[in-house]
Amino acid sequence: MLEGLLIGCFALETPYGYNYIGGEHALALRRFQRAVDQAYELGLLGDNILGSGFSCHVRVRTGGGAYICGEGSALMYAIMGQRGQPRTKPPRSVEEGLWRRPTVLNNTETFASVPAIIRNGGAWYAGLGTKESTGTKLITMQGPVRYLGVAEVELGLPMRQIIFDVFGGMRPGYRFKGVQTGGVSAGPLREDELDVPVDFDSLSPLGAMLGSGGFVVFDDSVCAVDFARYLVAFSRYESCGKCTPCRLGTPALVEILDRIRHGFGRPEDLDVIQYASKHIIELSLCGLGQVAPMPLLGMLERFRDEFVEHITERRCRAGVCPLEVAVAVH
Repeated sequence: MLEGLLIGCFALETPYGYNYIGGEHALALRRFQRAVDQAYELGLLGDNILGSGFSCHVRVRTGGGAYICGEGSALMYAIMGQRGQPRTKPPRSVEEGLWRRPTVLNNTETFASVPAIIRNGGAWYAGLGTKESTGTKLITMQGPVRYLGVAEVELGLPMRQIIFDVFGGMRPGYRFKGVQTGGVSAGPLREDELDVPVDFDSLSPLGAMLGSGGFVVFDDSVCAVDFARYLVAFSRYESCGKCTPCRLGTPALVEILDRIRHGFGRPEDLDVIQYASKHIIELSLCGLGQVAPMPLLGMLERFRDEFVEHITERRCRAGVCPLEVAVAVH
């Protein structure tokens, strides 16, 4: 990654590069800082690198672990020591970024791919993956699968192959129910949808997303209502509060889901969820709010019968919801 960042700086003829690492990733922070220190010691960073006349200084910046700082403009504010929150666009970062100077933003994974592309050529990289989504992707898989962790796969592999071949399938005693896609930013897939190619285009029509490559497999012990509440509550907690739809909309969704989980849901709640989600998606300032309702909408579409059972029968088939217990309003 450091080599890719240095190549990018050289291509842009800029003497400064920054790598922002969230404060919750302490190990990555220590390792990258060590790599930067070693590069300075070897003369690969600093002034007049290896007598080339090119100078480049790389700085490592970190924050308190706010999820919102994954958004580009919020990330730049955090690097500058300001509160991490998104801004309206334009201007784009390439027009006015760090300290009002043009700034190129790329994910760590993008920079990490650069050295291999330079070494082997663009045609080599384009030969990996699909025509529309070339290259590889780091996939993180959690849940009751045999092999947890991270694997690099070619884009375009079917989701079924990734789960059951790359990550070994379900552990004994667990039956596949679904896989949550896109971290907290999209909907799940059922087993009958697992033959979809995992790339940047094929998942979207299903309401799913590749995103940063984070997936969570879940089984029948997981309640769709409870899981949806967990995912939306994460976005509520991580909202910076700058725009009204996200600041007020995500707590409203959590409150409705809590009412349903406790057995006090109403049939019209499902329509209210659809209505509120539409406005949160369309009116939020940044990507966090624009995708915050997507996991809930996906769960509701694929496991609607579980939502209805909670409301009409006050029954949780997974047995995890605190039905008929006083609702705690947050």
